[in-house]
Amino acid sequence: MLQSMTGFGSARLDADHYSISVEIRSLNSKSMDLSVRLPKFISDKEYDVRNLVQKALVRGKVGVSIEFTKNKAQKVKNNINKELLQAYYKELKETADMLGAAKDDLFRLALHMPEVLQQEQEEEVTDAGWDKVQPLLEEAIQNINTFRADEGKALTTEIMSYVDRIRILLAEIEKQDPARMENIRGRIRGHINEISVSEHFDKNRFEQEMVYYIEKLDIAEEKVRLVNHLHYFTETVYLPEPTGKKLGFISQEIGREINTIGSKANDATIQHHVVEMKEELEKIKEQINNIL
Repeated sequence: MLQSMTGFGSARLDADHYSISVEIRSLNSKSMDLSVRLPKFISDKEYDVRNLVQKALVRGKVGVSIEFTKNKAQKVKNNINKELLQAYYKELKETADMLGAAKDDLFRLALHMPEVLQQEQEEEVTDAGWDKVQPLLEEAIQNINTFRADEGKALTTEIMSYVDRIRILLAEIEKQDPARMENIRGRIRGHINEISVSEHFDKNRFEQEMVYYIEKLDIAEEKVRLVNHLHYFTETVYLPEPTGKKLGFISQEIGREINTIGSKANDATIQHHVVEMKEELEKIKEQINNIL
């Protein structure tokens, strides 16, 4: 079954002191074009990340982003500068005695004087490491592959509708071909009648040239090859492995047979069907660019 190269997958871990999020995005590309953004604590694991992603996603313009965020709710430790508090309290008490003021709030005032209370953030000890990131990366890869598979089902239905339309048009050409050949024979007989009265008429050479001419107009082999190519294309679509490049090659062969039928046909009705077949083939080629 076909897989799209376009996809998105993510995974996230929320711990007490930190969060880790993994996001993988993929777009169309002729080969694997991978960019990776990692937090510092696993910067030495870039090779492992690339290896996992390349094996799983095969092809596409892929971006991997792994984010590490510390929890903002950090523990704060308050330290009291007792010597400074005592100095402030003594000075406030002496000033109150001198002025005869009340002394009820002296301790509170001294406690809130500059640099008496000193806040320190406790360093957090976390267990974040590659052993936490790797399962998230694998989960994100699985999610993007699921996304790609779902998109691939829709692409399969669309592409096969174009292939079926080419088959229908080929059947119409098959129906028209006997009438085409009869028209050609009629024109040849008319030319024979016109030139047979000439004294320079060479019947043997004329018959040889007519055989060559008719063979040049015969499209039987092209029709058979086109049927075979369409059958092979359909078989390839449903293979389990990535087949985008192979389908591209097969579509080129389909195009050659359609073009040859068009160049040999010498019939307006068949030429009309050939134009329609080319339109359907262009739709197929356009969608193949999205296929893994």
